[in-house]
Amino acid sequence: MKSCLKCKSNEFESGQVRASGGFWSKMFDIQNLKFVRLTCKKCGYTELYKKGTKTAENILDLFT
Repeated sequence: MKSCLKCKSNEFESGQVRASGGFWSKMFDIQNLKFVRLTCKKCGYTELYKKGTKTAENILDLFT
């Protein structure tokens, strides 16, 4: 993204968001969905882009 779709600013913050997917991942608090977040610094408009997760990350998440 070169500029914000809402205000046309070109300053962004990026980060990561993790979430649970289905019933069993919610029951065991396994956050098996990962997203990259881009947020406009001026207006706060945010877009999420899905990113794959590794099995080892999911297993480690079960114990933390």
